[in-house]
Amino acid sequence: MTLNESRPPFPPFTLESATHKVRAAEDGWNSRDPEKIALAYTVDSQWRNRAEFITGREEIVQFLARKWSRELEYRLIKEVWAFDGNRIAVRFAYEWRDDANNWFRSYGNENWAFNDQGLMQRRLACINDMPIKETDRKFHWRLGRRPDDHPGLSDFGF
Repeated sequence: MTLNESRPPFPPFTLESATHKVRAAEDGWNSRDPEKIALAYTVDSQWRNRAEFITGREEIVQFLARKWSRELEYRLIKEVWAFDGNRIAVRFAYEWRDDANNWFRSYGNENWAFNDQGLMQRRLACINDMPIKETDRKFHWRLGRRPDDHPGLSDFGF
């Protein structure tokens, strides 16, 4: 098994390991690097993202590349909602703008299932977009990883 074929922490999850897994996912998505992000998923991972169904790493890479060509200035925060065994439920919010400089905050929930090597086998995401004014933005860190001292979702009341 190579490093790319496993992704600690491994199930069954504790609060500490689930929190670590969620922050690692947040950091990955905030990198906006589809190739790197896809390595956290099994080669045959199945997703439902809104109304789109995605299977496998190649489709994940294509999906994320399309996503970030439309969702500019993307900044994401995730939090653990619940966990049990090899599953984690997550809530999240992210802010982004389109190419016409219209800002949005997208809220959602994800259900994740992992294999024994800590790779995500299944991701089910429900997401709603809310237009916001640029002055109503809350996520102001430099693009990339959210700083450790930046407020989380609960701090904002989201």
